[in-house]
Order: sequence, then C-alpha cells, then structure tokens
Amino acid sequence: MEKECKENLKYITNGFRKCRNAFTAIGDETRQLILLVLLESDLSGIRVGEIAEKTHLTRPSVSHHLQILKEAGIVAMRREGTKNYYYVSTDETQWKDIACLVNRVYESVQHISSQSQGVDKF
Repeated sequence: MEKECKENLKYITNGFRKCRNAFTAIGDETRQLILLVLLESDLSGIRVGEIAEKTHLTRPSVSHHLQILKEAGIVAMRREGTKNYYYVSTDETQWKDIACLVNRVYESVQHISSQSQGVDKF
C-alpha cells in the first residue's frame, strides 16, 4: 500500500509540473472568456477578429491571450493561407492530461476521506 501511495504522489507531482503552464493560463478571467467563445464555436476554429467581437476585447489583446493559451497547450491553431483559426482540440492540446491529473487528485482525496471514516476504498 505504501508503494502504491508513493507512486500515486509521484504521478500527481509530475502531472502538476507538466500542466503548470496550462493551469496558469486558464486561471486568467480574460482567457476563460476567450475559451468560452472557442467552446461555442465549431471545431473548424475561429479567427481573432471574431473572438474580439464576441468578447468586446481589442484584437491585440485577444492575440496576446491566444498566444499564451497556445504556448500552454490549451488551444490549437491552424493556418489557411494568411488566416489563423483557433480552436480547442482533445488531440492537440493538454486537456486530456489535465483531466487525468484532476481525476487522480480527486481519487486521492476520496481515498483519504474514506480512510478517515474507517473505510478503505483504494
């Protein structure tokens, strides 16, 4: 049991390290607003100007925040000629890693809670 617990903590520690930039990026309210717009758009993506219109932000501000989200592995971008389209993708971003990490943390919290109540679920 001790070995399993240490391996679990190691997984969580590595996960936090791997996802740190993603958590920082999505912690900002403006970037959350941009993400909501991206989630409302179709999978083909949306351009900076459209995001700026929907969020009431300036194009330079949207571009700045999209760059942070892209570098953090939160959004992806595809080019069509001179046009850039931003979108959220499960394959090209860190969303799966984030989900796995959050689930592992939740399972650990459940395990700790069950131990404190005298029930071993792990």
